Amino acid sequence: MLRDDLRKEFDALLPGHATGAGASRRALLQTALGAAGYTVAAGPLMAQTAIATPAEGLTAGAVHYEVAGFQVPAYRAAPAGKTALPVVLVVQEIFGVHEYVKDICRRLAHQGYLAIAPELYARQGDASQYTEIGKLMSELVSKVPDAQVLADLDGALAWAGAHGGDMQRAAITGFCWGGRIVWLYAAQGPVKAGVAWYGRLVGQASALTPRQPVDVAAQLRAPVLGLYGGADGGIPLDTVDTMKKALAAGSAAARASQFEVYAQAGHAFHADYRPSYRKEAAEDGWQRMLAWFKANGVAA
Repeated sequence: MLRDDLRKEFDALLPGHATGAGASRRALLQTALGAAGYTVAAGPLMAQTAIATPAEGLTAGAVHYEVAGFQVPAYRAAPAGKTALPVVLVVQEIFGVHEYVKDICRRLAHQGYLAIAPELYARQGDASQYTEIGKLMSELVSKVPDAQVLADLDGALAWAGAHGGDMQRAAITGFCWGGRIVWLYAAQGPVKAGVAWYGRLVGQASALTPRQPVDVAAQLRAPVLGLYGGADGGIPLDTVDTMKKALAAGSAAARASQFEVYAQAGHAFHADYRPSYRKEAAEDGWQRMLAWFKANGVAA
């Protein structure tokens, strides 16, 4: 059974998911997505080419680090030959660390950051092997404990600190599934700022997900900028209002947190490889994110 809290996220993703029109079309879609480095469950690629950021001038690629005896795989990108770099933890969509997430790391690296995206489902399975969103969420995503995710993010930050990053100037950003994680990590992790892209804010507690962002809002240790779509069918605006009220009654970091809601944008409006992409909202959100990091002392 798919957890009720994940079902809402699943429903929001359906408009961008391939419904299929025969075995040949499905096979062609899978080939195209796989060749481009995207998990097939992410749905159809847009007719236009997704944004592709070159790695020239960067040190970029796969790394591993150990957490509780497990080698966590990750993708990192940073300006080549530079040290004492500000760090950004990049938290994946539900589809894992595919090419879009890696490209986000390269974009941040070109802005002077050491960006690292750990594969947070690695203990449970490989998201790239799934061809259906429903199965991906019920068989893999719903089995990932928050405690494991938060510990793996701690490990990623420690790895960055040992490989040219400045742990005193760290931030976190995440998309969709990762947007929810941003709020949770900002309540306990050693970061100075967070930016959550359309992450779920409320939901049912479970053994693996005991708290939701609204439950930790008042205890935030770092201010978070929430970037949300006004037309997001999976994250109603009343939940944004509920989160705002919880933040207003909380810590200094909670009170400093802000939201930007793009009225005409739906879920995954930054995902430039899918039909959900909204260029104006995505570009505005990106600039707001960079300004947020700078305003909170992450970047010079």
